[in-house]
Amino acid sequence: MDVRTTMQSYLEKRDPTKNLARFHSLMVLPDLFGGWTFEREWGRIGQAGQVRRIHFPSQDEATQALLEVETAKKRRGYWLRPQQLGLF
Repeated sequence: MDVRTTMQSYLEKRDPTKNLARFHSLMVLPDLFGGWTFEREWGRIGQAGQVRRIHFPSQDEATQALLEVETAKKRRGYWLRPQQLGLF
């Protein structure tokens, strides 16, 4: 049985002293042709962001791409929203 699950992550970076309020939304989704899509949206919180989609043949490759971007953003000061951490 093929278990197809999605993975997603939402990161924010805020600094009121610099008028900075940015987000990154990352998702791994199955596509209609048996492959996987890594969808990445970013921009200013409260406004429409830019979207980029990259197609991968396997879920593992798409998930690895998501984890790499998530790690890079955390190094730059982005943080996961609290509900993703299981606090609520």
